[in-house]
Amino acid sequence: MTTPPTRTAPAGGVRAHWRDDAACRGSDPELFFPDGDIRSALAQAKMAKLICRGCPASLTCLSWALASGQQGGIWGGLTEDERHRLRRRGRHFRPAADSIREEWS
Repeated sequence: MTTPPTRTAPAGGVRAHWRDDAACRGSDPELFFPDGDIRSALAQAKMAKLICRGCPASLTCLSWALASGQQGGIWGGLTEDERHRLRRRGRHFRPAADSIREEWS
């Protein structure tokens, strides 16, 4: 009987990049940047949000998008308008330090 391979930490104990665990990793990136007529864009946004809903990296993704000032697209399950409203309400997410460090280094 064989056992499935387990995910191990990279050498040196450094955590793998959060995008490695993202549910959207194999998806078409265009899905997360809805475009076209309103019906098509709404369908794309709904599909992208469904992918984000089950993603283990969604909070880190959202934190990264907020910290790095991403204007467009769906990040962590939120559209650009939803992220804007979140910022306006004064709710601050503390960015995951590992994701910020990895992206900006």
